[in-house]
Amino acid sequence: MSRVLSAHAVSVDGYISGRTPEGEKELDRGLGDAPMLFDWYFDGDTPSGEFDGFKLSEESRRVFDTAAARVGAVVAGRVTWEHSGRWGGDGPHPTAPLFVLSHGPVPGIGEKQTLVTGGIEDAVAAAREAAGDKDVALMGGGVLTSALEAGLVDEMILHQVPVLLGGGHAFFRELPEHVSLRLLEAVAAPGVTHLHYEVAR
Repeated sequence: MSRVLSAHAVSVDGYISGRTPEGEKELDRGLGDAPMLFDWYFDGDTPSGEFDGFKLSEESRRVFDTAAARVGAVVAGRVTWEHSGRWGGDGPHPTAPLFVLSHGPVPGIGEKQTLVTGGIEDAVAAAREAAGDKDVALMGGGVLTSALEAGLVDEMILHQVPVLLGGGHAFFRELPEHVSLRLLEAVAAPGVTHLHYEVAR
């Protein structure tokens, strides 16, 4: 069976986007005041073999491309979908279909995007079917929390950027109980440390 993983750039204090700039709406903020969380995607001299336009350090390219090559489908929550500009009707991965999890209708969902309203179990099941022998990636703190509560997450990759944002959109949400992790790999790279964990069961 395919594995379920989450891979996300995050600040040391656990934020995946910064504060909403003054005058902007919450759902239109994108990365807020924290674009530096993704500088490592473009500050290197080694092109990604999976994502056009990404130039990473060799260390980051190995970690990033290894994870990206595993992904056969993506599940994202509605807030992440909105904050990401709806990915222009496409998805965050160049080849993997996107499943958007929402509690209700989503006006403007793209033709290449699939809406799932039945809950995280249904979204992961649909993504697994689409992924075939590849893995399912989760995007967004709400989706990750729901999947952790349901016991569906196998791995987490934190691309930890050395910055304290002090506010913004937190990646980790409150869980009903603690979740133990096993560190599989830690890779120090320019501008980021890649921490690869397995969820202990």
